[in-house]
Amino acid sequence: MATDLAGVMARLPEGVSNYVNELCQQYPAEVRIVPRRATKLGDYRPPTPAVPWHRITLNDDLNPQAFCVTLLHEIAHLTTHVEHAGRHRRLRPHGREWQQQFASLLQPVIEKSLLPEDVVAALNRAALRPRAATCSDRQLLLVLSRYDAGGGGFCRVEELCPGSLFETESGRRFLLGNRLRSRYRCIESTTGVEYRVHGLARVTRVELD
Repeated sequence: MATDLAGVMARLPEGVSNYVNELCQQYPAEVRIVPRRATKLGDYRPPTPAVPWHRITLNDDLNPQAFCVTLLHEIAHLTTHVEHAGRHRRLRPHGREWQQQFASLLQPVIEKSLLPEDVVAALNRAALRPRAATCSDRQLLLVLSRYDAGGGGFCRVEELCPGSLFETESGRRFLLGNRLRSRYRCIESTTGVEYRVHGLARVTRVELD
């Protein structure tokens, strides 16, 4: 198992690095930084006969606040696996046991205000009812997005007005329609086919001629 722990700590906000470092020492794992994945910010894999150690991966484009929250999310999977040894097949990936572990890991961050005030407030709300993924927690994701460096020209679908043209990270272009709960009715510009796109999807606004 090889982890550049110093490199991981360097990506964290200064105020929280000592706390997270203690967790990483208490629950050793291989932590790797990987290229961005559109469908997830990080993941956790338990030990197997072929790879007998815990593994965590984190996207390389996360800002320090999002990197910290995502790492704590994945460490909660690890601690759930350790605390409930022998019951793994009966545990839901983001069930009550994981929710309790994640909320417990967030408490020192919240109580000691180790992150910016708006992030702490969002984490306090998230701790009451943890979501399966940070990217599905609207309030938390939007707060964390404030700390993206320059934004990279991206925005969220829900920030656009109906009738706007936008491009996804895969290069497909859509015309934004009306909202349907958490998703929007969108028409692909080249095919005319209707799709449902999540309001939190990261896209690029395209100016109409």
